[in-house]
Amino acid sequence: MNNTIANIIKVSIIIPCYNEEKTITKLLTGLYGQTYPHHLTEIIIADGLSSDGTRENISEFCNGHPDIKVIVIDNPQKTIPSGLNLAIQAANGEFVVRLDAHSIPASDYIEKCISDLENNLGDNVGGIWNIQPSINSWIGESIAKAASSSIGVGNANYRLNSRSGEVDTVPFGSFRKSYLVDIGGFDENLLTNEDYELNTRIRKNGGKIWIDNSIKSTYFARPTYKKLASQYWRYGWWKAQMLKRYPNTIKWRQALPPLFVLALGIILVISIVQPIYLSLLLAIIFSYILILVIYSWIIGLKNRKPAFIIGIPCAIITMHICWGSGLLVGLFTNPPKNSINKLVG
Repeated sequence: MNNTIANIIKVSIIIPCYNEEKTITKLLTGLYGQTYPHHLTEIIIADGLSSDGTRENISEFCNGHPDIKVIVIDNPQKTIPSGLNLAIQAANGEFVVRLDAHSIPASDYIEKCISDLENNLGDNVGGIWNIQPSINSWIGESIAKAASSSIGVGNANYRLNSRSGEVDTVPFGSFRKSYLVDIGGFDENLLTNEDYELNTRIRKNGGKIWIDNSIKSTYFARPTYKKLASQYWRYGWWKAQMLKRYPNTIKWRQALPPLFVLALGIILVISIVQPIYLSLLLAIIFSYILILVIYSWIIGLKNRKPAFIIGIPCAIITMHICWGSGLLVGLFTNPPKNSINKLVG
């Protein structure tokens, strides 16, 4: 790219991507519909050598929308942080906005992120997730509801449409490129939870993470319980790797699932020797499921979706048990050498 074009670009939108043929066009269409001027932006997609129709879909979009600049670069390591760092290196903009391939920003997303950064509200500015099902089924809808519920994810501000203010983390994030480079970019040894680790470094260096509840994006939840289980196990396991570095960053919402799993395991072992404790174990499990069913029944009535009574508890249980188990196992295991975590988000 010559210097004239580079000087025009103000915002670089960076996207790690791998086999996202079902959603990449939705994201690009959402970026094309932004209120922020096209001629001031570039879209940089770090693709982990997708084997589906992702690149063909990107090419088709570019052919139909020549007035917005889209750059595709290879990410041979096929990891999220490596893709992000490669995209940052390729970025020509003063500002960097990170998005995921399975998300859609609101039409004023870029404009509001840049406005908040220019007004120095934070060193990393982000917004609220509007979590939607990725498939039109009662399971997909149940998973989306669970992933945006306080009983499912605790007090995660970006999932619960909280008020604007300083927070510990935001999804995706937007930055001045110079600041992002100076802070060291994304840690490529932490293959999941890389956002939270970056935000921890920002806060430890005196920076500020700002959430603006008028900045919104749509995020597509996992379509099946199997994929949800894999996602939350991975999140829990990699959270443990981060806690080994920053043990004081654990929040109560993150601590409860592993403590719950640990308590169940301990009571189960004790009940083998002292059967009387089996009643306690069953009482805890029954109470837990009953609370989830009552909560889901209320949500089901409001949405006229009786299937939520089964679907939401199954999703929340999957999230809690897999996150908690993954974190506990991760505390006592380390990443294998030369491990590859593909860009599954």
